[in-house]
Amino acid sequence: RRTQTNNDLCFSIQLLFGATTTERHHKSSQTPKKTTCLADCSCHPHQEPYHTTSTVVLVQTLKHTKTLYSATMSTVPIIAGTMQTDPRSGGVKRSSGVNVLPVVAEAWAEVRDDENTEVDWILIGYDGASKTDMTLLEKGSGGVEAISAKLPPGVPVFGGIRTSKGRFVHFVHIDDNCPPLKRGKTLMYKNGVFNVLEGCVGEIEMSPGLTEETMGKIR
Repeated sequence: RRTQTNNDLCFSIQLLFGATTTERHHKSSQTPKKTTCLADCSCHPHQEPYHTTSTVVLVQTLKHTKTLYSATMSTVPIIAGTMQTDPRSGGVKRSSGVNVLPVVAEAWAEVRDDENTEVDWILIGYDGASKTDMTLLEKGSGGVEAISAKLPPGVPVFGGIRTSKGRFVHFVHIDDNCPPLKRGKTLMYKNGVFNVLEGCVGEIEMSPGLTEETMGKIR
């Protein structure tokens, strides 16, 4: 029983650390013979190794499974995170779980319309009590100065603007009084909303009273 326990312990260590089969000679009264051991049997050099057919099959099966797993994982594509547009995915924009209502894209098309001079910004926010739906809150003209005066207190919002130079930029603004959980969820939704605002050259840091002259560098 002690010999069997020692061999079981060696076999367990072999499985945990991925050891391979080794060959060794075991001392006996007869001519030494070469046997295939499942583990280093130095803990019982004068005993016969503990072998069973099922144990050998198990080791072979585990090796085969490990080989198949490695081969399979090498062909699995790397999936971009929900907050990324990963170039390894071919540039596919992946959803972050936010549902941007169609009215947002429709209003943004007005901003991008060169013949439309009545709308050059849109403000986007949560649709009522919804935790995932984003809708159009307001749209208008006047550029950065106008939209920065429309930021609601305590409410996270997104926006898109056509600047006086004809460039399109987007932003997310989260008031300091916004609850932490909603702040975190809004940041998680950022790329999902930005993906709808096509044609933007980058993001700006929005704040109340901001002007195009003070808006800083576009990120």
